[in-house]
Amino acid sequence: MEVVVNAEELVEVVLPGKVEPEGLHLRHGVVPAPGPGQVVVRMEATGISFAEQQMRRGRYYDQPPFPFVPGYDLVGTVLASGAGVEPGLAGLRVAALVKVGGWASHVLVDAADVVPVPAGVGAAEAETLVVNGITAWQMLHRRARVRAGQTVLVHGANGGVGSVLVQLARAAGARVIGTASARHHAALRDKGVEPVDYRTDDVPARVRALAPGGVDAVFDHVGGPGIVDSWRLLAPGGTLVSYGSASTRDDEGSGRLPVLKLLGRVWLWNALPNGRHAFFFNVWAGRALSRDRFRARLRADLAQVFAALERGEVTAQIAARLPLAQVADALRLAESGTVAGKVVLTP
Repeated sequence: MEVVVNAEELVEVVLPGKVEPEGLHLRHGVVPAPGPGQVVVRMEATGISFAEQQMRRGRYYDQPPFPFVPGYDLVGTVLASGAGVEPGLAGLRVAALVKVGGWASHVLVDAADVVPVPAGVGAAEAETLVVNGITAWQMLHRRARVRAGQTVLVHGANGGVGSVLVQLARAAGARVIGTASARHHAALRDKGVEPVDYRTDDVPARVRALAPGGVDAVFDHVGGPGIVDSWRLLAPGGTLVSYGSASTRDDEGSGRLPVLKLLGRVWLWNALPNGRHAFFFNVWAGRALSRDRFRARLRADLAQVFAALERGEVTAQIAARLPLAQVADALRLAESGTVAGKVVLTP
C-alpha cells in the first residue's frame, strides 16, 4: 500500500485500542494550521520505541485514552509557523520529542520544543538518537555521572537505548559490560563492549567474574524480579538506573503496577545506609515543574548527542526503514527481538 503525502493531505497512524499490529489503521485528513507559538513539521523520519510496544497493549504508564496517534519522537522539516514563531525556523530540519503523535506525515509541535538537527546529519540517522539519545545521555551523565575508568553494566546492549548508551559510555572512558543474545556479541565487541549472553549465561555470576568488586553503574530496562540482581551487582557507591519494565510487557492487568513496584524498590534501596543509589528514570521528569528548564536541558543534551554523532563517537544504528503504510510490519519487526538499533518509519 503506497501513501502519497502532499502539502494538502495529512496521513497518520491510529491506534484504536488493544490490538495486534494489523489493527493499526491509516487516517487521512487535512494538514493542521499552526496556532500561536506552534510549527507544522513535515515528518521525514519517526520510529518505533519500546513505549509504543507497551501502548498497543494498553500498558504504558501514562498513555492517553484510545484512540490516539502513537509516535514518541520525529525528525522533519518545518513547513509552516504560527504567530510569534521565530522566522528562521521555516525550512529548517528539526527533531522533537512528543510522546504521542509522531506517526504522521505532518505534526503540530510547540516551536519551543523543536531542536535543530546539524547540517549533514540525515533524518533517519537523527531519528535513532532523539528519545534514545536523550535517555542514554541523561542516564549516563545526569543520573549515574559515569567517569573515565569506571565499569558499567548495560542490559539490552543491542537495543535502541542500549546501543547508544554503550557507545556514550565508551566515549566517556568507561569499561562496559553488556547483556545481549549471542547473535549480537560480535557487533558489541567491535564497540569495545564485553558481552554477556542473557539467554544462556548465569548473568549475575558472569558479571561478578568480570567485575569481582562490583560495577559502578547498572542501566536496567528489564525490571521485574531481575532488578534485585542489578542492585546486588553494584560496587560500594554505585548507582542503579532503572528505566523500564520490559519483562512485564506481555503481562495482563495494570500497566502502572510494575512501575509502582519499581518506584517502591528504589525508595527502599535509597533509604539503606550503604552509599549506593537507585533511580527510576523518566525522560519527562521536571517538565510539569518548569517547562523552560526542561526544554533547555533537553536541547542541550540532544545537542551533545548529535555532536557525539558528528565526532564518530556514536553511530546511528538503523535496524530497518519502512514506510508509514507498513507500520504493522515495522512494529512486528521491532517487537521480534531479532534486530539491533531502531526501526525507522518514513513517509
